[in-house]
This record gives sequence, structure tokens and C-alpha cells, in this order.
Amino acid sequence: MTLSPEQFNQLVTKEEFNEFKDEMMEMKGDVKKMLASVDGLAKSVKDFQSEMAANQGAHDRMSEDI
Repeated sequence: MTLSPEQFNQLVTKEEFNEFKDEMMEMKGDVKKMLASVDGLAKSVKDFQSEMAANQGAHDRMSEDI
């Protein structure tokens, strides 16, 4: 199978591929950091919701006593 000049010009050189690969690895690290941050925030929200439910239960008990 032969390549047309347009197809040949679209081929990637080894250097271009390695540059692209390095950029993707950097982006992968950034995405991992971002996901870790989002996971931390999600845990904080979940803990806060549990704490609010416990506080509401305590307030309800105090209201019954009053």
C-alpha cells in the first residue's frame, strides 16, 4: 500500500511522538492531583453531612426535654 503525499505528511516522527507522550504523562500527573483534591473535598462534605445529622438529632433531643 502506498501513501499519498498528504498521508505521508500526516505521519508522526519519533521525536514528535515522544514529545506528545511526555506532555500526556505531565497531564496524567495533573489529573491525578486534581482527582485527589476532589476526593478530599467529597470526604469533607460527607463528614460534614454526617456531623450535621448528629447535631440535628442532639438538638431534637434537647427540644423534647425543654
